[in-house]
Amino acid sequence: MTVRFSLRRSTITTVLLVTATLTCPPPSTAATIAVVDTGPVGFAAVNALGQNGTTGGAGGPTVTATTTAQFLDYIARPGPYIIQVSGTITLPTGSSDGMHDVTSDKTIIGLGSTARLVGGGLNIGLPVDDDVTSPPAEAVHNVIIRNLSLSGATDDLINVQMFSHHVWIDHNDLSNGDDGAIDIKRGSDYVTVSWNRFHDHDKTLLLGHDDDNGAQDVGRLRVTYHHNYFDGSDQRHPRVRFSELTHVYNNYYRDNSYGVASTYDAKILMEGNYFFSVNNPGRVEFSGDLGRIVQRDNILVDCNHEIETRGSVPEPRTLYPYTADPASSVPTVVPAGAGVGKI
Repeated sequence: MTVRFSLRRSTITTVLLVTATLTCPPPSTAATIAVVDTGPVGFAAVNALGQNGTTGGAGGPTVTATTTAQFLDYIARPGPYIIQVSGTITLPTGSSDGMHDVTSDKTIIGLGSTARLVGGGLNIGLPVDDDVTSPPAEAVHNVIIRNLSLSGATDDLINVQMFSHHVWIDHNDLSNGDDGAIDIKRGSDYVTVSWNRFHDHDKTLLLGHDDDNGAQDVGRLRVTYHHNYFDGSDQRHPRVRFSELTHVYNNYYRDNSYGVASTYDAKILMEGNYFFSVNNPGRVEFSGDLGRIVQRDNILVDCNHEIETRGSVPEPRTLYPYTADPASSVPTVVPAGAGVGKI
């Protein structure tokens, strides 16, 4: 078994790789770790665009949805709401292809470990309009989605679009969507995706709509992905275009075709991740114009390729505080803490 360790340097523009040969079994995932986050870490915590971090429905009434009608009513209401989901709620396809709009200032949180949304997905954002190239005053913002299992959507499980900002997607279980698990696109900004488990899914995380969408995306798409468990999900972890900065740290990749792909000058820092049996952990030679990747402190085990690096990126610590775990702890910490029933 070949284990590749990256060594950290004082700059963030180059990397040095050292290869060592060790004999060891696949990483163990047996552990019991409680993870309690009172608020997001990363871009969703940044004060920007008139929003001081991401607080969701704080200050509004707390309601509990047990039926489809209740849930769709609550997520569409104006003003702050904390919406608790109890049991299984089926989202209809109808005329929206199963995507249902969430308005600003909402916390959607599952109760216990059995809250589920099935058959449809959540849309955080205004209707698509290619002529809008700067954040509109009415952009959807300040949304939290936590502790839910989402599966079986006919489109995306969660879609963030049209300059939506300050979104925190945390401690969910996502699987078996027809398209993306979490797509973030069309000028969206200041998002954190943390402690989620992705499995039985193909196109997992898209960041950036398409190759021709620079007018909306350049200078935006600032997203933090941390402590997510990519449990045999196939690709796009994430697949990125144009991003001003994507911070990918302390995620556990297990048995994936590729990890991160950077294109169209997207700026990505990959830090303290653990890759086990991943064909291509990080790519800049992918599709379309080249992106940028800087990597530090990652561990690669039984991977077919090194992380491809190119260029320089901003330092996240100048934008928000965070503490990265040692990459060696990720195969234990992340599976034990990611997903539902752990907050």
